[in-house]
Amino acid sequence: MSEIKKQDQQYIANTYARFPLQLVNGMGAEAFDEQGNRYIDMGSGIGVTSFGYCDPAWITAVANQLSTLQHTSNLYYTEPCVKLAKLLCERTGAGKVFFSNSGAEANECAIKVARKYMAEKKGEDCYTIITLENSFHGRTITTLAATGQEVFHKTFKPLTDGFMHLPANDLEAVKTALSQKKIAAVMIECVQGEGGVLPLDPDYVKALAALLKEQEVLLIVDEVQTGNGRTGKLYAYMHYGITPDIVSTAKGLGGGLPIGATLLYGEVQNTLHFGDHGSTYGGNPVCCAGAYSVIERLDEDFLKEVQEKSDFVFESLKGAKGIKSVNGLGLMIGIETAAPAKEILLECMARGVLCLTAKTKLRLLPPLNITTEQLSEALDVIKAVAAEKEERNA
Repeated sequence: MSEIKKQDQQYIANTYARFPLQLVNGMGAEAFDEQGNRYIDMGSGIGVTSFGYCDPAWITAVANQLSTLQHTSNLYYTEPCVKLAKLLCERTGAGKVFFSNSGAEANECAIKVARKYMAEKKGEDCYTIITLENSFHGRTITTLAATGQEVFHKTFKPLTDGFMHLPANDLEAVKTALSQKKIAAVMIECVQGEGGVLPLDPDYVKALAALLKEQEVLLIVDEVQTGNGRTGKLYAYMHYGITPDIVSTAKGLGGGLPIGATLLYGEVQNTLHFGDHGSTYGGNPVCCAGAYSVIERLDEDFLKEVQEKSDFVFESLKGAKGIKSVNGLGLMIGIETAAPAKEILLECMARGVLCLTAKTKLRLLPPLNITTEQLSEALDVIKAVAAEKEERNA
């Protein structure tokens, strides 16, 4: 065991089941360990490094800001924060943005905004938020409560009150809840990432959005993992032809630096006032400079390439031995394999390809700018391992 691994186990809280791999550098979609072994990274830091490792444009933006002003707090105006907010609003139609440091914080803000808005509109007893079974919204006590998976709730109760978990793609369940209780908002992920990379049914999403608008209930879309070009659109809700009231996002937004954003649309944009919410690091100029360099490059031509790469992945894996099914959206892909996904992940790692898992599936979240050649090489390894494992376990 290396000295770094020993010290990690000695000094860092034991919350991560790390793989036996130490990465030391990388470029684009390729990473290298301490012995110089090369890996094609199909996980991009769980969907964070949108343009891969050490992206030159991102480095330039971040380094220039680092050498100018690294932090001031929100007591003062800074240009990167305003530029990023303006760009996000122009690209999405949102009216205002609140910046934080993570996806969980972005969701906390979304929840606070929804409750404040509806308390003022329908009364303080209108605070319940519906989320979906199999969802994942974060690891704070409140976002755990919002998460529709009991496995995450154990040992942390009591959780924050005021959440209902309903089955995905079941509009009648939502109608019943609306008729029985005061509901402030419904919060969805267009693709349930941690839940197994499961896209919601388009008809359900459209009908849900129409129903909530009719009932004057807010629609929150959690785009922490699905956002920032990951699905082939700037945000996944754009595939569904809807306009949410609130959108939360993080992960790929910063390209590797911690930043979250909560986008506020329509009347909801004016809900927060002085003192209602805050974040010491939110809108940090370095993080915002990095995020701006990501978002400004996600134009229609680039997003079309993301979708083309997605089509290539789906076509390549279709009917492959040892692979039962492939689902997802854009470059957010779940693979159901005949052999256990964890076994396939470890063997792929041994052969130079880094993957993720989600529930019982292999999960792929490669950098958006990964080359077709790198994709092809990685998929060849995944297919070979899946086929071998199926034969061995037969």
